[in-house]
Amino acid sequence: MSSLYGFAYLGCLLLSLAGMVVLDVRRKLFLAHDPRRAALVLAAGLVFFLAWDLAGIGLGIFRHSPSRFATGWMVAPQLPVEEIVFLVFLCYLTMNLVRLVEQFTARRSAPAASRGAGAP
Repeated sequence: MSSLYGFAYLGCLLLSLAGMVVLDVRRKLFLAHDPRRAALVLAAGLVFFLAWDLAGIGLGIFRHSPSRFATGWMVAPQLPVEEIVFLVFLCYLTMNLVRLVEQFTARRSAPAASRGAGAP
């Protein structure tokens, strides 16, 4: 018997991912800043972490444990669909944080640079 609990984790991941999209669009951080380059970086991160997961699964290090909060949908043996969504979220979150830090440091250094321009 399937219940709504089975989609709780996936739903939380998708809600969190939607929050990252809103933050990105509002601050023009990552995908909203340069969509083509961002998509390539996001895809590269996803491929890296998927390879990492698959290697761990192949070595018997990572094992999937069924949960009443997960869908039970498997992309590959021991690889649930939630893991893919989580990896996309993780990469997106990281790049949004990197761009936020870049914006913050650029704003903090901009006034200092303009004050120093007029000094002898």
